[in-house]
Amino acid sequence: MADQAAQPSRQIGSPEPLPAQRDADAARRLRQGLGLFLAALLCFACYDAFAKHMLAQFPATVMNLSRYAAIGVLALWVMHRHGDWSALRWGRLRSGKLLLLRSLMLAIVATCFMTALATMPLAEATAIYFTAPLIMVALSPWLLGERVGRVQWVAVLLGFAGMLLIVRPGNALPLAGTVLMAISAVCYALFQVLTRKLSGVVPTAVQFAYMALFCLVITNLPALFHPITEWPDAPHMALLLAGGFVSGGAQLLLLQAFQRASASTLAPMNYVQLLLAVLISTFWFQRPPDSLALYGMLMISAAGVYLAWPRRQKHTAHQAPRHDI
Repeated sequence: MADQAAQPSRQIGSPEPLPAQRDADAARRLRQGLGLFLAALLCFACYDAFAKHMLAQFPATVMNLSRYAAIGVLALWVMHRHGDWSALRWGRLRSGKLLLLRSLMLAIVATCFMTALATMPLAEATAIYFTAPLIMVALSPWLLGERVGRVQWVAVLLGFAGMLLIVRPGNALPLAGTVLMAISAVCYALFQVLTRKLSGVVPTAVQFAYMALFCLVITNLPALFHPITEWPDAPHMALLLAGGFVSGGAQLLLLQAFQRASASTLAPMNYVQLLLAVLISTFWFQRPPDSLALYGMLMISAAGVYLAWPRRQKHTAHQAPRHDI
């Protein structure tokens, strides 16, 4: 967006950039993309840890309200930069039903994830959530018409076996939280599929705006059945909103990262966030995963990285980034 607009147009008759200059520019943009992507993963991991900590004091509805109120403000800024507010009108939307379904899927993800995180250990919750790319690959032959080879199916089964090691009987994970996190992973896989279907059809800014609105409304529907009896005071609300801006800022960092580096280059790095979740769970919350759960996380990470590795991108579904906008 901004960086593209800032580039001066090449005048007719001006010489083409030298190969060495093109390579240097590509390498610089790649380094920028990698840095932005890692910064986004760090922000996501920190927000998840922050949410886990604050859920001891406030219900999931309050967390989601503050989060998507902040993201809604960022969505207004993104649309302001986009410039064409009329693009939000239903009559101008292409694939409007898919756009609404995509937004609904992420709203379900946010509702289930935040509710489950209140009772689930951070590392195990994140690991179950990160089976979403495996589910996407499993669904891609039917929903995207893509061919998945036998080796890719083995990787998917390996990842699911790793999840079974995490949720096995005797690991003392709450059943309700585990089920909600599994629903979150399935819905996020569907969200990724719909994101790919809408790529190049609906502007990213419009997708981001609809996502922010749907998540703000739908994640707070549980409050109709379990009303919020005690609201945060002003300092706590400011803190919660600040956390929401961190989460929304991470999504914007992802947007900038994918403008500078390809998805096939960045996707294998997603599992750095799972490593961060393990470290945070161990040293902040004093809840390290047991050995079998760690083996399960390694299996999920190995399967996900294999499926996302650039050399395999021609043959399998891509791993979409977390919280894609």
